[in-house]
Amino acid sequence: MAASGVDFIYASRMDDLPSTKDAYLALWDWRRAVLDAYRRVRDQTDSPIGAWHGWREARLALFSKHSQSPFGTTRREAPVALPFFDYDADLRFAVALRAAADDTPLLVPAGDDGAISLRSFAITDGLEGRLGRELTLYWIELYGGGVFLPFGDPTNRRETYGGGRYLLDTIKGADLGTDAAGRVILDFNFAYNPSCAYSDAFVCPLAPEANRLPVAVRAGEKAPLSIASTGP
Repeated sequence: MAASGVDFIYASRMDDLPSTKDAYLALWDWRRAVLDAYRRVRDQTDSPIGAWHGWREARLALFSKHSQSPFGTTRREAPVALPFFDYDADLRFAVALRAAADDTPLLVPAGDDGAISLRSFAITDGLEGRLGRELTLYWIELYGGGVFLPFGDPTNRRETYGGGRYLLDTIKGADLGTDAAGRVILDFNFAYNPSCAYSDAFVCPLAPEANRLPVAVRAGEKAPLSIASTGP
């Protein structure tokens, strides 16, 4: 049974909930809150930085108070901090997509669930000049499917989580939308840590080699304070 709504792979654990029904209802509520937070981001196209501030506040509220927080009950009893880099408008992009040359599925471990298949289906067109390479978008081959975009960069293990960060995960609602021309919005200020950055109860896919950028991305969520300068 899923314990969080921020990554698509997770441990089979429910914290501090009296029944399976309540566990599912709490998870449903978490998912709804995440969806609402990203909907507000997509609606606020006139002020990307304002949308980012609202998203950060929503994320902090969930981590601080919600029963599905990766922090668990014990850590939620203390003040919660989610450190971020300052907003950098130069790290917001609207990119076209081209078909991936190789769509061989990538199998990633999923704990007791076995492995999850990720199929590369598109490559960005518009990041290389600023970030040193393009990124691969993956389709999560589960019921209904969804887009998944993890990435790594040289800040990992120093300033950010060692396993990389996530930018899109549409199964969980992490979707920044498109611009008026239909280009995909990739705003790295919205990069966030997988739940395994906060708790070893979670199993999360790390950024594949194809999505490890050579340029440091000092935007988005930093490493949790308690594990800064360490890896996964």
